[in-house]
Amino acid sequence: MIEHCVARLVGASMRFPWLTIFLSLMLFVGAGHYIANNFAITTDTSQLISPDLDWRQRERQFDAAFPQGTDTIDVVIDGDTPERAENAARKLFEALSSETPKPFQTVRRRDGGAFFEKNGLLYLPLEEVELTTASLIKTQPVLATLAADPTLNGLAKALSFVPMGIDQERATWLDYEKPVTALADAIENMLDGKRSTFSWNELLSGEPPESGDLRRFLQVKPVLDYGDLQPGAEASERIRETAKRLDLTPEHGVRVRLTGAVPMADEEFGTVADGLLLNTLLTVAVVALILWLALRSGRIIFAVLVGLFAGLAMTAAVGLWLVGALNLISVAFAVLFVGIGVDFGIQFSVRYRHERHINDDLRGALVTAGRNAGRPLALAAAATTAGFYAFLPTDYSGVSELGLIAGTGMIIAFLISITFVPAMLAVLNPPGEPDDVGYRMLAPVDRFMARYRHAILVLTAIAVVAGLPLLTRLEFDFNPINLRSAAVESVETFNDLMQDPETAPNTIQILTPSLADAEKLANRIESLPVVERTVTLASFIPDHQSEKLALIKDAASLIEPSLDPENKLPPPTDAEIKVTLQETADAFAVASQKGSGTALAARMADILTRLAMAPPEARKRVETELMSGFNLRLSQIRAALGADEVTLATLPPDIVADWKTADGRARVEVAPRGDGNDNANLRRFASAVLLVAPEATGVPILIQESAKTVVRSFFQAGALALGSITLILFVALRRVSDVLLTLVPLLLAGVVTLELCVLLKLPLNFANIIALPVLLGVGVAFKIYYVLAWRDGETSLLASPLTRAVLYSALTTATAFGSLWFSNHPGTSSMGELLALSLLTTLAAAVLFQPILMGPPRQNNDNEGSQTP
Repeated sequence: MIEHCVARLVGASMRFPWLTIFLSLMLFVGAGHYIANNFAITTDTSQLISPDLDWRQRERQFDAAFPQGTDTIDVVIDGDTPERAENAARKLFEALSSETPKPFQTVRRRDGGAFFEKNGLLYLPLEEVELTTASLIKTQPVLATLAADPTLNGLAKALSFVPMGIDQERATWLDYEKPVTALADAIENMLDGKRSTFSWNELLSGEPPESGDLRRFLQVKPVLDYGDLQPGAEASERIRETAKRLDLTPEHGVRVRLTGAVPMADEEFGTVADGLLLNTLLTVAVVALILWLALRSGRIIFAVLVGLFAGLAMTAAVGLWLVGALNLISVAFAVLFVGIGVDFGIQFSVRYRHERHINDDLRGALVTAGRNAGRPLALAAAATTAGFYAFLPTDYSGVSELGLIAGTGMIIAFLISITFVPAMLAVLNPPGEPDDVGYRMLAPVDRFMARYRHAILVLTAIAVVAGLPLLTRLEFDFNPINLRSAAVESVETFNDLMQDPETAPNTIQILTPSLADAEKLANRIESLPVVERTVTLASFIPDHQSEKLALIKDAASLIEPSLDPENKLPPPTDAEIKVTLQETADAFAVASQKGSGTALAARMADILTRLAMAPPEARKRVETELMSGFNLRLSQIRAALGADEVTLATLPPDIVADWKTADGRARVEVAPRGDGNDNANLRRFASAVLLVAPEATGVPILIQESAKTVVRSFFQAGALALGSITLILFVALRRVSDVLLTLVPLLLAGVVTLELCVLLKLPLNFANIIALPVLLGVGVAFKIYYVLAWRDGETSLLASPLTRAVLYSALTTATAFGSLWFSNHPGTSSMGELLALSLLTTLAAAVLFQPILMGPPRQNNDNEGSQTP
């Protein structure tokens, strides 16, 4: 029946070739018009998994409660000094907040602002507050001098206290060694034309800044344009342009980087698109070359290629109509269509060439090719479609949509190969085939495999079984970050933040009914060994406030009057600055003649003398560089000395909104102990927290649950594909033994593919796991061709035209898949690598193992098919 239907379609296409071509091209043009007006692709990776799953619903519930934390751009500002980092954060915050037209919904200081500047000391341990306030009191003379005269002149006067204090034995050179050395290094670098990394924080505290002191954060919630392929690109570009305009660049000691959900999604699409046009053109060129080697006729190749592009356009149009917008996974349908869909055109065309060689009659060869190729092509199309459609009932929506589009594409490709291609060949009338299209030189190989059939089967079985222990070492990389290019700024910055437990984003979030419930839950969870810390709104109420406030008020009573002098000195002239610098240099020179700090005193005397003798613009540059940092530090000290008691009622509204909803629900944040980027550690962390709080969500849980969903989906798809393909084969072949002869090599190829993954250190991941069900669809097509040829009585399969068709079909598929391998996107690249590997194993199983497994053709007494010439 299948042969009859296909033969009638081929015959009808040949009787009305121009009508067939016209209708096909009209569909092609209509598809192109639909694509041009409806093309859409979403980079929202949250839509790749069904929103109906329990853990997805918890995620959505939390995001709805705290929407300000979703779809954000995290601006990471690094300075080579704390002052530069803070100044940069302030400038960028003010500039972005006043941007017009508004490309941002909100701009926030995540780690600062007026509240923390005023009350920051209260969040330090009591011992640190004691040390800080004592240090401020100790440096009061210096602060008072500089507050009254915040110029280079005032700095020189403040420096004169050093040799004076030592001379009066109120201090030693050891007390001043670090700050004086730091200041000497800074001035010397600036005089030598180098950038200084001088920090007043270091000068006043005597301690070098920690990594956290050099970093500031802004959180920007942009206005997203989901009609754009990169919805947040405009906002990100505006931030970068603003930073550049404000000279917040590495040349000025500041580095501004973007990360977060929005830049990572945008840059991921950019990575996928990077080099896509070149890869596509090269793929098409290589496919055309392979088609030439397979078909040896420009007219046949033209017919196949036009049919391929027409089918691709129709599939894209149908796919957009079915799903509305492509996603980062379903967009791969194009590669799968080119790689697999062209197989039908090659199979039909090679069969046509074979029939044309036997009977040099165009129409007769086409009809015979349709009749003889119709059954294997229809079965291969049905099995491949079933393999893709097996994804439809799974929760992995991204791949489910890919399966829907690619499966439909296989039907379109099959129909084109038996209608449009024959019609084109009837019109183009390619020349006859003087030579056989098979590989008769492989006949000795056929005979060799037949002679040593049992030995080869045993050796193959031993090799495959021996490799089975490797499967226990098969890895699945659950970390979605590893599917992104580490070279792009957003991922590089994200990985940088992951190194610091204080900034690592791999935290768990829990939504509780009230703040009291949040506190109780946090106390329970904090006792878990895998938990580093918990945070709730109550965590923003400092401990030991009365003791800390007493220390701060004592320091303020001693220091504050001198920080705001009633009579500030008028700005000194450059001549006055030179005199003061020289006087201070002379004081250090005198001090260098005695005591233990002679070398340091002599160096400072020399540097101050150089500065006094330098041109006025050099002194101005030094003053600007040094005193801008002091003015910032002075404003911070003034603010910190005004600290007040912090209560829930006095917390800023934006902080409260981050941790408590308007209806009273409260958030608990839980951070992991140990490496927050280690899969095993995150798995233990997520499992332990979920046992206590099943309602939890957050990155560690989303990663683990995503992995479970993906793996479960592929097991479901694999089982469904295998079952549906088996049913199709049984209906078509009507023999259990023939079904097994088709499936056993396929399963063998799957096992060998996984064994090779271990040997090649190629872990499975969310992207490349798609290769395994695709292996079923592609692999079963090749094996159907061989089983049906064997049932038709073919005794020399390697030498037959079928092997030519299969080999070149596999080459085109490998080329399409290989183009993915060369993608700059690691996830896409790994998909292409595993697809190519699985194709290699399934080709070897079809061409080499399957003929050996089948053995000599059985006596064909049941009219299973016509003999293959």
